[in-house]
Amino acid sequence: MKADILLGLQWGDEGKGKIVDVMAPKYDVITRFQGGPNAGHTIEFDNKKFVLHTIPSGIFNKNTINVIGNGVIIDPFVFNKELEMLKSNNISIDKNLLISKKAHLILPTHRLLDAMYEHNKGKAKIGSTLKGIGPTYTDKTARLGIRIGNIERDDFLAKYNDLKGRHLQIIKSFDFDYTNQKIEGFSLDEYEQKWFDAVEIIKPIQKIDSEYYINQCLNNNMSVLAEGAQGTMLDIDFGTYPFVTSSNTVAAGVCTGLGIAPSNIGEVYGIFKAYCTRVGSGPFPTELDNEEGQKLRNEGKEYGSTTGRPRRCGWVDLAALKYAVMLNGVTKLCMMKADVLNTFLTIKAGVSYNFGGKQIEYIPFEASYEDLDPVYKEVKGWNCDTTNLRDSDSMPQALKDYVKFIEKEINVPVALVSVGPDRSELITL
Repeated sequence: MKADILLGLQWGDEGKGKIVDVMAPKYDVITRFQGGPNAGHTIEFDNKKFVLHTIPSGIFNKNTINVIGNGVIIDPFVFNKELEMLKSNNISIDKNLLISKKAHLILPTHRLLDAMYEHNKGKAKIGSTLKGIGPTYTDKTARLGIRIGNIERDDFLAKYNDLKGRHLQIIKSFDFDYTNQKIEGFSLDEYEQKWFDAVEIIKPIQKIDSEYYINQCLNNNMSVLAEGAQGTMLDIDFGTYPFVTSSNTVAAGVCTGLGIAPSNIGEVYGIFKAYCTRVGSGPFPTELDNEEGQKLRNEGKEYGSTTGRPRRCGWVDLAALKYAVMLNGVTKLCMMKADVLNTFLTIKAGVSYNFGGKQIEYIPFEASYEDLDPVYKEVKGWNCDTTNLRDSDSMPQALKDYVKFIEKEINVPVALVSVGPDRSELITL
């Protein structure tokens, strides 16, 4: 058996959580392979809305095992808030949630460092979620990090205090007095107590050598789906650097984030919106800083599930989508939020760029630093309500044409079209 992958092809917020939730009954195991509480996967059903930051989106299916892989980083306090939310809705995690012993911990001082670094960048801010993601991955790479498996060892507190001390020395070097002060609304002393309380709550949850566990599942012909966080264009290597996250969000990240060999990868499901959004700073060629962009934001309720910040909105960028499909080896596409375009008489799609006096269909190195001028194709909008559609036969012809247009440009079939936030509002093609 091979592991399938589901990941985002744009700048995150594509709707991965919904599709994982829908697909979960078909899989024995759902596992996260990278990222941390900077992710926000939203699932809606039974008139309830749930937002997950660390726990895999298969947790709502009681027959699915959910594994937090070694590539994930965990803030115990945020993690505990998720547990409380699930328990308050009578969703049990006792038997179907496992954590890799090799997953790294986000310390309170990681969050303090994150806020301080962003604060000191001034106008050069990258739009960090201030969750401590970058500093945690930095310590992981520097071989200074503390992992989930360490919390049950006798030297845990000593390791914690040593790393905390290193962080405070850095903070002092910036002439910042962290005592009795707050940066971006964050108090170290207050958060630290909550953090340690949450560590105690995590201790009873089963911790595993996840690389062995996942590979044994595959050897036993159990079906596994790897759930990505953020999106391809935020990948640390291939995204619009430096306006990116701190981990590999592409399919290759599954191999290092779970310990799965490349030969054991099966289907790759790529999730994209029928338009584009981005949170934070960085290049966005098809961004609409006008009434159309605001209309997309209003219709799509485009505000970050983690930060609450209004998302930047624009037309779909098919050149960037081709790039993401190439990097990930996408075999099937899922188009989300088609319903947001219901009232647009004309829809545009970026198919190439004008750059350096030439028309190009690829993303050059310079795209991280210089604006690319998008070249658009226009297609007719369907201009009707699609939220009650459940089968392809009932789709308006203009929507069918839009899907075919994208399939022709990207050369990958669209398998699913989402027409609303609820798990039931989905058309299988």
